[in-house]
Amino acid sequence: MTQVARAAHARTTCPGNQEFGRMYHWDFYTIFQSFDLFITGVWVTFLYTAGSIFVGIIVGLAACFARLSRFWWLRLIARSYQELFRCTPLLVQILWAYYALPMILGITISNTVAGLLTLSLYVGSFYAEIFRGGIMAIDKGQREAAAAIGMSSVQSMRYIIMPQAVKNMLPSFINQSVIQLKNTSLLYAISIAELTYMTSVVTSETYRPLEAYSMAAVLYFAMLFPLTQIADHYERRMRQSD
Repeated sequence: MTQVARAAHARTTCPGNQEFGRMYHWDFYTIFQSFDLFITGVWVTFLYTAGSIFVGIIVGLAACFARLSRFWWLRLIARSYQELFRCTPLLVQILWAYYALPMILGITISNTVAGLLTLSLYVGSFYAEIFRGGIMAIDKGQREAAAAIGMSSVQSMRYIIMPQAVKNMLPSFINQSVIQLKNTSLLYAISIAELTYMTSVVTSETYRPLEAYSMAAVLYFAMLFPLTQIADHYERRMRQSD
């Protein structure tokens, strides 16, 4: 048995740990006295999730159509943007936007702007690929048929391609949006009062971290579970319609 494994085994079998488990008294009443802080955290989490998804859709559509453009330089810019945000950790991006970007630009950037901007650009890079994949999945023959009856590329995209592509995009889009809600917890690093940050505030006031983070887990689950069920529902409908 390796040294790390022995240490882990000792921690799990240590009589002191078992004794702590028997002696610890859970006190959720104290936590419920600060429930307004949790509600504030949930509300801020929702606002950042909705705001970043809205902006991310716009950014994602722009990057998607740039990737599909016939101009190589547009494709290069869009691809570079996607790879930059998809291949670096979101936490690093948030910290860089808040601490490094203001120094480079010589301006002051609030934590609100830095957090929303980073979340939006991050999720937009994934939305762009979801949108592009949905569009590319549509048979080229339908574009050719639209052109044969005199439709412009914009018209064929609007009336022929996109209505079908949305059906393919929806499950992946919902799943990525679910992940985006969890990503807001990283805003804790720049003191934005989302749910994880407010949980730490409750912990510092009550000295009940186990109860506080248990409550946070329940609230995250309550927000995320309905969204995962919606994603599963649309996925099942797509399988049935195929």
